[in-house]
This record gives sequence, C-alpha cells and structure tokens, in this order.
Amino acid sequence: MEVKGFIHKYGDNVDTDVIIPARHLNTSNHKELAAHCMEDIDADFIKNVKQGDIMVAGFNFGCGSSREHAPIAIKEAGIDCVIAKTFARIFYRNSINIGLPILECSEASEKIKAGDEVSINFDSGIINNITKNERYQALPFPDFIKGIMDKGGLLSSIK
Repeated sequence: MEVKGFIHKYGDNVDTDVIIPARHLNTSNHKELAAHCMEDIDADFIKNVKQGDIMVAGFNFGCGSSREHAPIAIKEAGIDCVIAKTFARIFYRNSINIGLPILECSEASEKIKAGDEVSINFDSGIINNITKNERYQALPFPDFIKGIMDKGGLLSSIK
C-alpha cells in the first residue's frame, strides 16, 4: 500500500483536545468531527486539507484522553497517514483500530516541512520527500497490522 500527499506540520505534545476539542464530542457524526479537526491549533486546517494529505508531528502525538474521536476526525478530514517521532500509546492503538495509518520516524519528523510533497510505502516503511528528494526509513507495519489496515480497521478485519 502506498500514499502520496502534501504535509500539514505540527509540534510536540499535540493532545486529543487539540485534535478534536471536547466541546465537539457530543456528536458521533464523523463528518461533523472532521469539520472541527485541529481548529484550536490551526484554524485553517480544515480549509486547506485535501483528501490524501499527510500529517507530521513531533513527540507524543495524540497524548491526553483516550477518545477515539481524535483519529476518526483526522482520517475523516482527509489525512491518509500521520508521521511523528512518537505517539501516545492509546492514540496509536485507536488509530490502528479505525484504520488510520501512523508511522514513527524521528528523521522524517525533523526534516519534513509543511507543504512538502511526500510518498509513503507502508510495506517497506520508506518515506520519500519528493520536494527535497530525501528518503527516510520508518519501521514498516507487521503483517497482522497490515491486514487490519488493508481492511479499514480492526472491526472490519474481524468481520
């Protein structure tokens, strides 16, 4: 599986309250959640994001509460992958559960800039920065996670 898109870049410790503010958690409508994704840290995110774009962040992305609304909002907004130095464990698990690909790669997190065009091969873990003609190596997904992702998340893979 491979994706290609443009980068939206954020820093360290982006918590779930920033990804989807608690005031919007009274809906289970995924499109409504996406409409408010990142609004407290990046008011223009939802206007600028395009289907297939990629999000890059620093350390501890998705920290805070265990709400699965956060990866749902990101995925529904159009993001095809999140790359970070590290992820909060519950965010990591929730992302896999809903079929949002996430990769840990310090070098990519440091070198990729907002607006860069990047392609990602999930089988090899190779991240190509097309804009800068650079290549970074993330750990590829193990086969069992690839299977979950290929089916769109944990529940779909169980069915």
